Amino acid sequence: MLGIRAPATTDQERATHWGWPLAGVPEVARGFDPPARRWGAGHRGIDLVGVVGESVLATDAGVVTFSGVVAGVGVVSVTHADGLRSTYQPVSDRIGRGARVARGDRLAVLDGGGHCPIRDCLHLGAVRGRDTYVDPTPLLVGVELTLLPLAPGR
Repeated sequence: MLGIRAPATTDQERATHWGWPLAGVPEVARGFDPPARRWGAGHRGIDLVGVVGESVLATDAGVVTFSGVVAGVGVVSVTHADGLRSTYQPVSDRIGRGARVARGDRLAVLDGGGHCPIRDCLHLGAVRGRDTYVDPTPLLVGVELTLLPLAPGR
């Protein structure tokens, strides 16, 4: 099942801020849907279709600042040099707190029991500060810029 994902290309990886946390380019089962108010209901990350037992990889270099269980769910958080924190759940066989990781290093394995109702999935979050959630999608897919020429005389 893992072999059916499209591989991430080297050029694609260089053009993105973050690398994919699962092998290849996984399907996004549910996108980012922030709450209207900080305390409200919403989806503060994205869900990536995976297979229980597959490796969960660091999206970028950083330090593991949390590795434990929250409300019965295994979670790993990595704080990156730019201050952004990536979060991964549900995971088991987790790397320990304080470990330094590089982009693509194994953090854990995908566990069952996530909040995807039909498929197994990894919830990937991106947090700035204590609780400012940002959409991780642009960090993963990158942005292609096209420069257009100015009209003569400008």
